[in-house]
Formats: sequence, structure tokens, C-alpha cells
Amino acid sequence: MSDLEKKPAPAGARKRFWKQATVVPVQDEGFAVQLDGRPVRLPEKTMLSVSSRALADALAAEWQAAGLTVGGHFRPEDLPLTRIAGSMLERIPGARAGVIDSLLAYAGSDLLCYREAGNSRLARRQCELWSPWLDWCQDTFGMELRTTEGVMPITQPDATMKTLRALLESLSDAELAVLGVVVPALGSLYLGLVLVKGQGTPEELVACATLDEREQMAIWGEDTDVTDRIAMRQRDVTDATHFLELLRGG
Repeated sequence: MSDLEKKPAPAGARKRFWKQATVVPVQDEGFAVQLDGRPVRLPEKTMLSVSSRALADALAAEWQAAGLTVGGHFRPEDLPLTRIAGSMLERIPGARAGVIDSLLAYAGSDLLCYREAGNSRLARRQCELWSPWLDWCQDTFGMELRTTEGVMPITQPDATMKTLRALLESLSDAELAVLGVVVPALGSLYLGLVLVKGQGTPEELVACATLDEREQMAIWGEDTDVTDRIAMRQRDVTDATHFLELLRGG
């Protein structure tokens, strides 16, 4: 028995049961991922099939790699693109209203709208990094966005909330699935909208979202727990961006 085979399965892992992941055309449904000639089925039995060959190839690649380095076991975290595709194909279509409500809930506590009081270095950096994106959202979508200093909650104007709801309702299932990943990772609906509209890179948007943590570490020293969390958020946002780029690229 090899050393790989002797390793215990990680928590929540499943045994790899396939040898080869491939992509096949599916009539009227784009391109499906198969494992040893059998289609991948999502939890509700929907076939894992997407309209973009490039995305299908990437989905197959992550299935091909899953379980090869962890004792023959794979975890959901090993399949980030598949998880987004599953949300796009199964979760979003039957629950768009609920998904939109969940995303809109971030509007009242959005990171970009809560600033440090005074003229501290952090306050200046927040203005430098956050204000341009907030201004872009206001100019692009034609809405007023209120900001505050401190932690006391604020509400956005009714007209703004209506504009945001209409905007989210206009997005595709894929874009909503991507927002479902990046908005929690960034702590900001507005940064999420910047991303799905192709206006910011994952690196610069995560830098915005983690400004407070990075400024604290600049004062008190690096904290590996914090850097690990930032790296995880970066992976989530990068994976979601990659998903959207592959889907749009065809």
C-alpha cells in the first residue's frame, strides 16, 4: 500500500471513483462533463453542462485533478468552479427572489459605506481606495449612496434600493451565482457589482476589502490567521472571476 493510500480521509471528503474526466457536446445544452463516460450529476440530478467549451474544459480539469493528492479523496473545496456552476444551474433558477433579497441585505452594511472617523491614516486610505469604486457605482447606475463615519447603521434611500433590486433582477443566473460567492468574500455588494461588470481585478478588489486588516498588521505585525483568511477570500474571488470570464469567453 502506498503512502498516499495510507493517509486518512480529510473531514467531509469522498473517495475518488473515476479515472478520466472529459467534455462532450450535448445537444441544445452546450458541453457536459463526464467521468469515465458518465455525466456528472449535481445534487438535484441536473447534468453538469454549460454553454462555454472553455468553462467546460476548466470544470473537467478540476474534476481530473480532484483527489489525486489527498490519498485518493476529494472535497467540495477542490471543485470551486463546479460549485458555482451548480448554483447557476440548480439553486438560482428556482430561488432568484430569495437570492436577490440576500444580496440586497448587504446594501445596509456595505463595507464601502462605513468609514473611520477623523483624518487618520486608515481614514485617508479608505477614501483613497474605496471612494473611486463608490463613485463609479453611483455614476454608472445612477443612484445615491450614503456613507457614515463609525459603526452606527445607516439606510440607503428607497430610490437606491429600487435601483439595486432592478439591477440585480437584470443579471443572469451566472452573474448572480458569482455574486453569491464574491459579495460575502468582499463584504460589499458594490465591489461585487464592480467585479461582474468587469471594472476591477480580483487582486485590487480584495485589497479594498481587506484594507482594515492589512493596516492593523502594518502596525502590530503579521498575523498568520489573518493572512490565511485573506488568502482564502482571494481564492474565492479569483475563482468566481475566472468562472465568469470562461463563461463569457465561450
